[in-house]
Amino acid sequence: MSAFSITLEAVVPLFLFAVVSTGTPGPNNVMLTASGANFGYRRSLPHVLGVALGFPAMITGVGLGLGAVFELYPVLQQVMAGLGICYLLYLSWRIAMTGKSEAGEKKGKPLTFLQAALFQWINPKAWVMALSALSAFTQFGQGFAFEVLLTACVFAMAGLPLVSLWTLFGVGIGRVLTDQKRLRIFNVTMALLLVGSIAPVAWRLAQDLAL
Repeated sequence: MSAFSITLEAVVPLFLFAVVSTGTPGPNNVMLTASGANFGYRRSLPHVLGVALGFPAMITGVGLGLGAVFELYPVLQQVMAGLGICYLLYLSWRIAMTGKSEAGEKKGKPLTFLQAALFQWINPKAWVMALSALSAFTQFGQGFAFEVLLTACVFAMAGLPLVSLWTLFGVGIGRVLTDQKRLRIFNVTMALLLVGSIAPVAWRLAQDLAL
């Protein structure tokens, strides 16, 4: 059986893996929910597209060569993890501070497409998802590049509707939380959830650095 045929047989489990991994809570979905609640879907659309397209681009880059660089220089992974933790803490602070000033002016703004796309490279969950998908659904040899690109395409198809749903979920919450005090409580809760999502990575990184 050809590598092409084997790859086609793996599309269904790959799609299910993409749905489960993309649809479950994590830094991206927490941030998109908060963005939808505070800015609405239209203003959050660049953020949505940055996640939906940025992660497949990351899979492609890692699968076609960049992953080998991190295997040769493991310290780069620690640097990326450290940068990711710092940036997520900054984003948590931004979410917590989002709202309206006493004068009624809106504070904060949604992530741009480029910010959301680049964020995937320092998102701990994105790395776990990318490496897990590439390990499980690709195989070195003839057709490997096709398998990597197919994996990226499947994640793009599954990701866009799922991250949109998380954003729309936030939009619904935002319509209910018309009181600024309640919206602030929601934003602080989202910020704390975002911090909690990186706690295991931060702990593991601290242990690695202590060795």
